[in-house]
Amino acid sequence: MSPELSQAMGVAGAVACLSLSAIGSVFGTGAAAASAVGAWKKCYAQNKAAPFLLLSFVGAPITQTLYGMILMFTMFEKASAGPVMLIIGSFAGLAIGLSALFQGRAGAAACDAQAETGQGLTNYLAALGIVETTAIFTMVFTLIAIGKIGG
Repeated sequence: MSPELSQAMGVAGAVACLSLSAIGSVFGTGAAAASAVGAWKKCYAQNKAAPFLLLSFVGAPITQTLYGMILMFTMFEKASAGPVMLIIGSFAGLAIGLSALFQGRAGAAACDAQAETGQGLTNYLAALGIVETTAIFTMVFTLIAIGKIGG
């Protein structure tokens, strides 16, 4: 394989990592945002105050894009490893993106529950934090793995 092709594959892996992470964030924030809008509508229909703090559930999956970006910049430095970076970036990005997707789904449920009951904020945020931990672990372990790769 030519050095140029290997470099291109490494860069593609880095970009795939960011892209897959961001796609998960899009789906996660979209799900939570739709639920927040529905929860606010219910509050308005019942003449209840619409809790602004639902935005914390909507925004939670955005951080996974940041984790993908951190990995992407680190992967650029090792892009010459080529196919290895493509595989690592694809799987790490997928794992981080899925974390964002499911965090958004949990955030959607939290929006509904918080708006309806006005209780449980700490529990809901803790649950979202546990889902996010998967993305953090993926980022950290991938950074360690990348550090052990020559090139």
